[in-house]
Amino acid sequence: MPSAETTRASVHEPELVRPTKEDEVAASGSELIGGPIGRRALLGTSWWTPVRVVALVAIGMFALGMVQKLPCYDGAWFFGASSQYTHACYSDIPHLYQGRGFADGLVPYFDKIPGDMDYLEYPVLTGVFMEVAAWLTPGSGSIQDQEQIYWMVNAGMLMVCAAVIAVCTARTHRRRPWDGLLVALAPAFALTATINWDLLAVALLAAAMLMWSRGRALAFGVLIGLATAAKFYPFLVIGPLFLLCWRAGKWREFGTALLGAVGAWLVVNLPVMYLAPEGWAKFYSFSHDRGVDFGSVFLFISQWLKITITADSANTWALIMMLLVCAGLTAITLTAPRRPRFAQLAFLIVAAFILTNKVYSPQYVLWLVPLAALARPRWRDFLIWQACEVAYFLGIWLYLAYTTSGDAHKGLPTDGYQMAIAVHLVGTLYLCAVVVRDIFMPERDMVRRAGDDDPSGGVLDDAEDIFVLGAAAHPPRHAAHFDGPQVEWGSRSATAGDSSP
Repeated sequence: MPSAETTRASVHEPELVRPTKEDEVAASGSELIGGPIGRRALLGTSWWTPVRVVALVAIGMFALGMVQKLPCYDGAWFFGASSQYTHACYSDIPHLYQGRGFADGLVPYFDKIPGDMDYLEYPVLTGVFMEVAAWLTPGSGSIQDQEQIYWMVNAGMLMVCAAVIAVCTARTHRRRPWDGLLVALAPAFALTATINWDLLAVALLAAAMLMWSRGRALAFGVLIGLATAAKFYPFLVIGPLFLLCWRAGKWREFGTALLGAVGAWLVVNLPVMYLAPEGWAKFYSFSHDRGVDFGSVFLFISQWLKITITADSANTWALIMMLLVCAGLTAITLTAPRRPRFAQLAFLIVAAFILTNKVYSPQYVLWLVPLAALARPRWRDFLIWQACEVAYFLGIWLYLAYTTSGDAHKGLPTDGYQMAIAVHLVGTLYLCAVVVRDIFMPERDMVRRAGDDDPSGGVLDDAEDIFVLGAAAHPPRHAAHFDGPQVEWGSRSATAGDSSP
């Protein structure tokens, strides 16, 4: 018989959404482990809670990704120019241990690096992460031994980041912890996790999304500032948040978040900016001066039309396209029949940045995986997009194998690589399209279909609209009706039902 304490806790615990009930792909996949969970199952009564399961699956998939790098660890990183590409196991981490001066004990940003790069071309917090891993790497043995250990140390630290990402995604939508499996089981996530250090910024952004969903605006801002100190793209989510707070009139919370973000970024960057200005500026100058590179729409156009696109031209066009996207997101936010969910707009702005960037490294898919799981938690669409990203992952390595194998031409020629870029672009655009459709047709949104408004929105969840344009103003609530439980904005007492498609 349950205790009084257990009974009281269960009264306030929200009913979880079962993906095997609302998602046909999840239901079919569950047959591998015995079929969908029944409605009488005692969820949360054992150690195997959804969040713990998600975390363990994420760690297991990360470990499989490490195993996939085994051919390179055993020698392909060190012997033969093209073997690390034919095995699709390339990683920047071992190469930059010596290439950026960590093997020689050089201090990032302060000490010049021999060669063309001069200084470390990563943001400060990522540089700190790299330096900590170098401290944990023994300086004895051959340089190959040190690079192998350096990669292993970084992989261990990045595994912690992967677990944080999965847990934060699972907890952001209180009633939908199983959506974290989208992150944990994403094949492109496992394949690209140890190519570079992107998981640090992704983890900080995932934690920030969790904090905002809990109404902790300052913590959200601080984490966004730290994430931006590790990689530039997390700061982009401030734009959609501004638009949503504008529509809902939540200026105080937005101001708190913005001040926290700017303050945290300055705390990390100011010391290096002051003491080593040239080294600190390297990331920004390198990003500006970098030419058109792998995976970008600019490379696709230049190869297809056989024209040269300069770095300045690419910068200009990328800026123009991003400004057009921002204008479009503003129109979407202020005219949608229901205020878009924060995760939807966060996904769209980061996806737009990726699509318009001068380069698309294969690990950039990590930026989108947790946001996609929150924005469009439907297995069919998620797996379609993931299949496109895996195809690009294989395509770029086979193309590099082709270009580095001399007359042997082992790999994918230019025409094939263009197809791989096109598949990546179309897959990402497809996911963006279904998210935009969900915004204008909220009855198609898996999260709102289950009876929620904006579980990742924090103070925006169930909030009244203050400023809207066009048809959204007539009427201000639920201009688009759909079958199932309706969520009355501004009413915290509204209960969420459980419906299936």
